[in-house]
Amino acid sequence: MRIFNRKARHDYFIIESFEAGVVLSGFEAKSVKMGRVDLSDSFARVENGELFVKNLYIHPFQTPPQGYNPRVDRKLLLHKRQIETLMGKSGQSGITLIPLSIYIKRNFVKIELGLAGSKKKYDKRRAIKERDQARKLEQELSPD
Repeated sequence: MRIFNRKARHDYFIIESFEAGVVLSGFEAKSVKMGRVDLSDSFARVENGELFVKNLYIHPFQTPPQGYNPRVDRKLLLHKRQIETLMGKSGQSGITLIPLSIYIKRNFVKIELGLAGSKKKYDKRRAIKERDQARKLEQELSPD
């Protein structure tokens, strides 16, 4: 099962993508396997040489432990060199790290991060216009 961040590709240009592991507790991993995750409004940031995803909402599985915060910062697992390159690239103006999807790979929870630059309003309009034109062309060419 793969959960996508639908707003990410609409609001940002994806320059490069990375796969990272996520440090979770047992009941959080069960919630991810059930698909009870919200990626919207989440982002990643490098702090003290470590990568963290912030504002990722994992809905509690059954009854969570006392004082559980579903939006706590979660550590991401990458190689040191990958973190250093991300730190250099994300330090540029207008570039952020956005979670694109979260999925299970060989019983490990993985998250796909995108190095993204934000789109302007006219870029979003252009993308919608191109999508509409492609849809119209496809409808005209399809045999009915």
